[in-house]
Amino acid sequence: MRLDTVWLIHRAASQAALRQARRCAEILRDQGVAVAVAMSGPSANPFPGLLADEGGAPDLAVVLGGDGTVLGAARHLAPLGVPILSFNVGGHFGFLAQERKLLTQGAAPDGDQEDLWQRLRDDRFALERRMMLEARIDGSEVVHTALNDFYFRPGLEDEAPTCVLELEIDGEVVDQYRGDGLIMATATGSTGYSMAAGGPILHPGVEAIVVNPICAMSLSSRPLVVPPRAQLAVWPLGESNRRVRLWKDGAHATVLEPGDRCLVGRSPHPAVMVLLDQSPSYYRSLSRKLHWAGSLTAAEPSPN
Repeated sequence: MRLDTVWLIHRAASQAALRQARRCAEILRDQGVAVAVAMSGPSANPFPGLLADEGGAPDLAVVLGGDGTVLGAARHLAPLGVPILSFNVGGHFGFLAQERKLLTQGAAPDGDQEDLWQRLRDDRFALERRMMLEARIDGSEVVHTALNDFYFRPGLEDEAPTCVLELEIDGEVVDQYRGDGLIMATATGSTGYSMAAGGPILHPGVEAIVVNPICAMSLSSRPLVVPPRAQLAVWPLGESNRRVRLWKDGAHATVLEPGDRCLVGRSPHPAVMVLLDQSPSYYRSLSRKLHWAGSLTAAEPSPN
């Protein structure tokens, strides 16, 4: 991998992430790498400014933060094909970010991290392409992208938060959901909001879309898993004031009026993630991050 230009994106309001970003920037600049350091958060979107100031995309984006910071980077960098190397610094679950220890693994006692950057130059890593989703309002040219999920929630603030959404899959009306909303998630996002709403967990190697109602007022409204090529459409139904908000990876995307048609499908641009772990295990990660207890009668795993 070439490392002529590197962007260091750190989580907003995290001093640990900021310190690590400055440390990495110093090392990379000493090696002759052009480095840009920027903060990312709910109210800080550095990517349009970086693209304008730097004159183009970097060879690598290093993200220091939690899953939210990685999701923001993926939405902006996936269409450019920029590889993302992420570390869980100042984050919480860190499903998408690698362990912080990998950032300094092999470092010398004086804190030199040259081994990590040389490892990247020597192509001693793997690339994983994660499926993303895109959504747009029918008749609009604005395209929204998401790595985890899109979800539709009522836009009313002064009444009970329920809505009626009609779902169409590949031109066929499938159901009308009355409840708190509807989630459309990738396998990556299946451990996020969709899981909390009772949806299935999909291995990230499975390319599919989870359609999951939120607190549906019908026992027959169940989660669906559809192929990645499926074309989904959602209509808000009801009175003219029953607006619905579309959210992407937890960030607000747009507002739908009753009668608007939102089209959701697979994005042509996957997120490109750099993996350093030589023996990654998704199931080990699930067990650790979700605190799965295993057998309640055995303190140690079975030798089998």
